[in-house]
Amino acid sequence: MRRRKWIILILAVFLVSGMLCLKVREITVTGNHRYTQEQITELLFPDRISKNSVVCYLRDRLGEHKTIPFVEDYDIVFHGPGKVEILLYEKSVVGYVSCMSSYMYFDKDGIVVESTSRKLPDIPEITGLKLGYIALYQKLPVENETIFQEILNLTQILSIHELVVDRVQYNSLGEATLYMGDIEVLLGGNADLNGKIGELNDMVPQLEGRKGTLHLENYDETSQGAGFAFTPRE
Repeated sequence: MRRRKWIILILAVFLVSGMLCLKVREITVTGNHRYTQEQITELLFPDRISKNSVVCYLRDRLGEHKTIPFVEDYDIVFHGPGKVEILLYEKSVVGYVSCMSSYMYFDKDGIVVESTSRKLPDIPEITGLKLGYIALYQKLPVENETIFQEILNLTQILSIHELVVDRVQYNSLGEATLYMGDIEVLLGGNADLNGKIGELNDMVPQLEGRKGTLHLENYDETSQGAGFAFTPRE
């Protein structure tokens, strides 16, 4: 009986030792657009113990997930004792507004999803909105909430054409002006927005290195080349 207990204890020690020696050696990240694979790996596996397969599994199943800016949540999928895949679910961000020394990023519904001092690449600043008190995880307090749908439509069309703008400014009539480096683009109202952005996309090579204002507010898609002009600026 005593010998059997010793055998069980020795086997248990070997089992635990073997489990502690299991190490996550291969990590892949999917769904990441705002972070590199190396950044996510460093955030979730900062030390040797966190790379232990057993510890990783237990922390993922029993503990709380780490908070990562601009990430809604993540899953860790094991494809074997030494291979894991991290599935990131990033927050949808269409623009940001500046508030004191912070950048308040909001989603397609106007909900502020993140507040940070770090600027994200390829996300435009939205100006000209009359805002009340801004709070994290709350909708931006604007006079007309249809502006969020207009911002979403505009940013989606810009994304389709792979156009990056620094800033989008709206006036009291809801008319948009884009700022791309030293180029100001007057879009006017939302009519023919696809055509206006398509025209802008075609003209980008000609505008490179120039300063001035591109007038697309009177663009007419029925007449090619009609309703737009470029006013240079020194």
